[in-house]
Amino acid sequence: MPQEKDTLIRDERYNAHQVEEKWAERWQADASLYAAERNSTKPKYYVLEMLPYPSGALHMGHVRNYSIGDALARYMWMNGYNVLHPMGWDSFGLPAENAAIANQTPPREWTLRNIANMKTQMKRLGFAYDWSREVTTCLPDYYRWNQWFFLKLYQRGLAYRKKSKVNWCPKCATVLANEQVLSNGCCWRHEDTLVQQRELEQWFVRTTKYADELLRDLDRLPGWPEKVRTMQRNWIGRSEGTLVEFKLYSAGGDVITVFTTRVDTIFGATSVQLAPEHPVTQKLAAGDPELSAKVAQLIAEQVQAKESDKIGEIEKHGVNTGHFAINPYNGEKVPVWVANYILMDYGTGAIMSVPAHDERDYEFAKKYGIPIKQVIVPTDVGRTFLSDNAGSEAKMSDKNVRPTHGDELPFTTLDGKLTDSGEFTGLSCEDAIEKMSAYAEQKGFGKATVTFRLKDWGISRQRYWGTPIPMVYCDKDGVVPVAEKDLPVILPDKVEITLTGGSPLLRVPEFLNTTCPKCGGPARRETDTMDTFVDSSWYFYRYTNAHNDEAPFDSAIAQYWFGDKGIDQYIGGVEHAILHLIYSRFWTKFMRDMGLLKNDEPVERLFTQGMVIKDGRKMSKNLGNVVSPDEMVARFGADAARMYSLFASPPDRDLDWQDTGIEGIRRFLARVYAFFVEGPPVQSGTYKPEYAVNDLTPRAKGILRKLHQTIGKITEDFKGRWHFNTSVAALMELLNACNAEQEIFALHGDAPAPLAFRADVQRKLVLLLAPFAPYLAHELWEMLGEKSNLFKAPWPKYDAELAKEEEIQIPVQVNGKLRSVIVVAPGTAEPEVIERALADPKVQSFVAGKQIVKKIYTGKLVNIVVR
Repeated sequence: MPQEKDTLIRDERYNAHQVEEKWAERWQADASLYAAERNSTKPKYYVLEMLPYPSGALHMGHVRNYSIGDALARYMWMNGYNVLHPMGWDSFGLPAENAAIANQTPPREWTLRNIANMKTQMKRLGFAYDWSREVTTCLPDYYRWNQWFFLKLYQRGLAYRKKSKVNWCPKCATVLANEQVLSNGCCWRHEDTLVQQRELEQWFVRTTKYADELLRDLDRLPGWPEKVRTMQRNWIGRSEGTLVEFKLYSAGGDVITVFTTRVDTIFGATSVQLAPEHPVTQKLAAGDPELSAKVAQLIAEQVQAKESDKIGEIEKHGVNTGHFAINPYNGEKVPVWVANYILMDYGTGAIMSVPAHDERDYEFAKKYGIPIKQVIVPTDVGRTFLSDNAGSEAKMSDKNVRPTHGDELPFTTLDGKLTDSGEFTGLSCEDAIEKMSAYAEQKGFGKATVTFRLKDWGISRQRYWGTPIPMVYCDKDGVVPVAEKDLPVILPDKVEITLTGGSPLLRVPEFLNTTCPKCGGPARRETDTMDTFVDSSWYFYRYTNAHNDEAPFDSAIAQYWFGDKGIDQYIGGVEHAILHLIYSRFWTKFMRDMGLLKNDEPVERLFTQGMVIKDGRKMSKNLGNVVSPDEMVARFGADAARMYSLFASPPDRDLDWQDTGIEGIRRFLARVYAFFVEGPPVQSGTYKPEYAVNDLTPRAKGILRKLHQTIGKITEDFKGRWHFNTSVAALMELLNACNAEQEIFALHGDAPAPLAFRADVQRKLVLLLAPFAPYLAHELWEMLGEKSNLFKAPWPKYDAELAKEEEIQIPVQVNGKLRSVIVVAPGTAEPEVIERALADPKVQSFVAGKQIVKKIYTGKLVNIVVR
């Protein structure tokens, strides 16, 4: 190491690059610096930021995410914890294939080059990762365990094969991802070619087996944001309702099974609506070109809405098929429509439409002129229904029942009673649901049931850059799993990727052609690869034992880090609230049932940070508003980039990036450095560490008070709400207080304050700075002559007595208007505060000669009411 990098940097003007390059070189030379301890007696703490996709370069959203986690990790190290803080790469996926075509670079080469670049960026930013545990999901030492888990799922009946619809471009002759389907329903590469829906045999994982547990256990995750838990509850979508069979009036008498949570409204059904992908839809459209084209358009609209996560906001479109179905409760014919807001993956993909009692149905009916028939009316307690002898129609007494007028529809609550509903007229909604479900089962056209919106996880991808699915197809033995001893099934290199003609692996005979593990005869490999969410569903367990070549991880080691409740703190974007976090919860429960784990959940506490935006818009290359971390480090330094990402906004809110803001942080860090240089720093070993607080001057006591208030504030922020913006603001206030009393620190000897006091303030300021600006903090620690490792130096202890104000200011109002401010000691009793307020000369001038009718003391202000 060059000599100049070992020397203290004493330039009065802070040179961030010189300081940071010096410490970066030192830190990178010590591979064990951030390593978790083996066989430690310390309490453990596992803090993790979601691993990135190696797209080529970090953006400021990454920097914000990692700065939050890094500050927390450093704080926990300083509080005596054995901390696990790893990093890895979610490195399979479609972007690498697209880049291979655009840049004529093999996906593996492109991916590994990006990883190397992003890793260099992370190290330069000073993130404290244990790189000895690095995980790269596109390498065989990782994805072999994806394949091993797949075999275990298959053995337990949790992985299976069935036909499922995919987006198919007839010109490309391949499957398209949803993002490759344009808004007009055409292929992204052939904009005049309508994408088709085709059924292909694909592999699924039976996540629905755990649906009840996934839903129930959300109540056991108080450390997760309620917003995320609500999103998961809605995605799992447990619904109690009724299955009812409507028979087609024509077209061969097919049955349309609808699922409804409000069977009590079925007498008001005025249409049946199908999802565009429903089998009956496809059958009806098969002989009708015009209907077929309209259905294709509805499918395209759904694809786009799902991809942008706006399916709930989709503009409702539909088409009348011209066919009818029979309502089994009253024998009425109702038209069959196809609608873009009906989803095949919810319920049965078919609904009965009751416009009078459902908001979406009402909107759709108004748009297309479908009849609206009211069969539920609101009632108050004690209101009754009078039915005629036939029971087919309810007669409502003006005295007892308030009819609902058209402008009050739709009436959607359960607080009502049935009308115009045959023998069920007069029942309350809840009684009717129970009785009408039983009636359907008795008559053989339905039954009460529970459904979930959650569907089994389709993991097949007709792509190259992913984990090969370890199955083979034999003419004699059928579908056969690869033997565990033959894992991993290696993804071949040097594969031509064209995005046409199906999976590229179909054109690699040395991969495709193999022998059957069962009979030894000729067989062909599965050419589908796994969804990349498989990679990210369990990676955090691999970190605990990253180089194990006998198992995905050692259960005992994983148990130490995960305990009974999971990762202590997980940090990432809210966009991962559904798929990644549900799949990882499923995977944990599956591994628990295998006996690999004891914990039920992977994550105890979850934090979702806000986005980084610029000029009021999300950063995007297309908008030209991307901020490069490399540029920020070059201009302002890594500490400034990190600290600004924490200071500019509370971490759970969006951050609007401003270059003027980071410049302000750079100046603050320069002022911290100048404070120590000009101090001068009190060197270790030059003073006795003890000093008497009572012997300090009032000004020195004021600094000590501010110091402990700052310790308390930052400690509380780490323990509680993570408002690191206020932590940085508190550091700024502390520095201002110290600079205001600069002569205390500038003089040698013990006057006007003991050396031990000055040393105490300087050292604690450095300790408080360390999680947020580690480069500068380490430089200052060394400047103070400290030989211990700041990285694990003890966090300063908060003393509430020392933080207590000696005097507090109390505003005094007269009739609500501020008239004066008095100064009292903390804890002064209310009568004395009131007495001193009334004795204040300014207050006296406003109350003299008037009647005092009320005296109010809130603990923070006094209000005197006079007349």
